[in-house]
Amino acid sequence: MKKRLLMLAAATLFCGAYGLTFVSAGNGAKPPESFTKAQVHFEQNATDEDVEVVFEVKGGSEGLAKLNVISPDGRTVVNFTAPDASTLGIRQFRFESPEPKDVKGLKAAYSEGVYTFMGETAAGVKLEGKSTLNHTLPTPTSFVQPKAEAEGVPVKNLVITWAPVKNVAAYIFYIEQDELQVEFTARLAGATTKLAVPDGFLVRGTQYTLGLGTVTEDGNVSIIETWFTTAETN
Repeated sequence: MKKRLLMLAAATLFCGAYGLTFVSAGNGAKPPESFTKAQVHFEQNATDEDVEVVFEVKGGSEGLAKLNVISPDGRTVVNFTAPDASTLGIRQFRFESPEPKDVKGLKAAYSEGVYTFMGETAAGVKLEGKSTLNHTLPTPTSFVQPKAEAEGVPVKNLVITWAPVKNVAAYIFYIEQDELQVEFTARLAGATTKLAVPDGFLVRGTQYTLGLGTVTEDGNVSIIETWFTTAETN
């Protein structure tokens, strides 16, 4: 699954639904605080026909010295410890499962239900949160303009358009070129069906990767990916 998509998803949370809870503590102890982010969701690359489970966790401004994620059936699926306090812990995490084409097997490994997140900052503050995973993936979209694997695409005044999909919360969009080390990413409202590429971003006679994902209210994502080549001249 593409890294820039993963980074964008981590920055925006894809409107993922998660609830945070507090556990009461006796003897006057301070109850756990909430994570800034604690979410689990499904991601599908419809083009490659693979699926993965993604956990995203952010402890706030301080680093986490401990992090555990427990599945609905009580199994520990994430267990992190920073053994040396001098490292100040880790502030933000993104854990990804393998990406098998055996979707049934992945669903069995990561069952639907509530996942519990528990952590402790380097300063000793305890955190807790919950997020519900479901296996329902949104319908992928399709590109209208340019077509998949198009050639001779103009570098100026280019507007990418796609087919609308019902009942999606958002779209996530990216164009990248690894050799030039450039990327353009965006998160768009669910009613959007087009995006103008900034003039000056594209280079003539160059192949780019183009990706677009549909996103549910729960944060699950279905991505399509293709490439296009820009025109040699205007």
